[in-house]
Formats: sequence, structure tokens, C-alpha cells
Amino acid sequence: MKKAPDFSLEDQNGNLKSLKDYAGKWIVLYFYPKDNTPGCTKEACNFRDAREQIEIITGAVVIGISKDSVASHKKFAEKHNLNFDLLSDPEHETISAYGSWGPKKFMGREFFGIHRNTYLISPEGEIVKEYLGVNPTTHAPQLIKDLTELAKK
Repeated sequence: MKKAPDFSLEDQNGNLKSLKDYAGKWIVLYFYPKDNTPGCTKEACNFRDAREQIEIITGAVVIGISKDSVASHKKFAEKHNLNFDLLSDPEHETISAYGSWGPKKFMGREFFGIHRNTYLISPEGEIVKEYLGVNPTTHAPQLIKDLTELAKK
């Protein structure tokens, strides 16, 4: 297991949040490409709908990170009634620190962008599981299954 990289980023309300603010809790930290796009909306809404169950299992918090602005995150969160923090990383420093920034292909075009990855971080601040290139429609149920197994240990 490796230590989760620290971060200090603004949430959708302009409040500064750091990894240490969540110390002692399980964290579902997910990276997504862009607010209000079909896949990202589906993923966020799935996390919204599963958050209570995720919280009941291990007390875990859900945090989403993209390079969208605080204002964009606020509109996205309000539009879809999101019940967790969305952090803005416009310089993609945290996104890069977690290995979620890199080359992508879309419609034959190559560019750099955010990979849809999720990291499960233990209360001790260690990454215990990585989900790389996740499917936004099936990801939340997989996380719930894994958190349930971890909670039994």
C-alpha cells in the first residue's frame, strides 16, 4: 500500500479542503473529466444515490475531483443535488499526483486529460484499492461490494 498524496483544493463552495481534513475516515476519491457531461453526470448521480449506503458501511466520504472551476462545480452540484464535495484542481497537480492525468484518445484525436479513476483511501491515509478507467454506470455497486468486504476485516 502507498500513502495517498496530500492535497489542498477548494470545494464547490469555495472552502479549502485537504486530505488531512478527512483523517480517520475511509475516503472514496474519484477523478472525472468534466462537469455536466453524460458519463460524468451519470457517475456523480450514482455516487449521490449510493453515498448513504457507502457511509453506513464504513463511514466513508465521497470526494470528486476535476479541473473544472469552483463555479462550475457549484452549478453541477446544485443541478444534480450532489451530496458530497467536488474539488477544483485547475492546474491538475493533485490529478497528476494520483496518476489520473495523461494521454487520451477520442474520435481519433490524441490529447492530455483526466482519466476516470477512483482511489479507496484507508483511515490511515493509505491507498488500499485503485480503480482505473472505471465504467461510470457500474462503478458505485463495485465500490459498495469492496467497502463491505473491507468493513468485515
